[in-house]
Amino acid sequence: MLQTVEREFTAELEEKKSRFLAFLVPIAAFEERLAELRLEHRKANHHVTAFRMIHDDDHIEEGAKDDGEPAGTSGMPMLKVLIGREMINCGVIVVRYFGGTKLGAGGLARAYSGVASMAIDAASLTLWQRILQKKVTGRFDQMNDIERQIGALKLTVLDRTFHESGVDILLEGPEATLEAIEAFMTDLNLY
Repeated sequence: MLQTVEREFTAELEEKKSRFLAFLVPIAAFEERLAELRLEHRKANHHVTAFRMIHDDDHIEEGAKDDGEPAGTSGMPMLKVLIGREMINCGVIVVRYFGGTKLGAGGLARAYSGVASMAIDAASLTLWQRILQKKVTGRFDQMNDIERQIGALKLTVLDRTFHESGVDILLEGPEATLEAIEAFMTDLNLY
């Protein structure tokens, strides 16, 4: 079950006087938030990132950047946390202030993955569902049943177009819910 976030969540970790500030953000705000954090935390030594997003063809794009940390010690451990927790359409940005003591490769990997995991633990996660649009057509004598079903399924009506034989309704909602309205319309038209 893929999960995501609809707003930003944060966590903080201190390890041998180094501060790690994690920001878990929706993918739509990821690049803008990274730019803001670079400005807000100019004196930070690193701005490490990891993200996962799903495309319309169900291809998952993911990436990680170490931002000057030793290769593979920061971005990739955070990405592995996102994968392991089945997170999608979000990213983690970790701002690190160096505390003067080197942590070593293992210490860095534990700190970065740990603070990313803490941000996910602090988050209100929502089940990710693909949102699609679908047009349904009904006769005037079916309107009450159709409207009742749209309300029960909590679908969003984007447009209603009336014509001589009835109405076309453009709906938006989770893919599985749109399949339910399609089954309802098939049953309704059997009468």
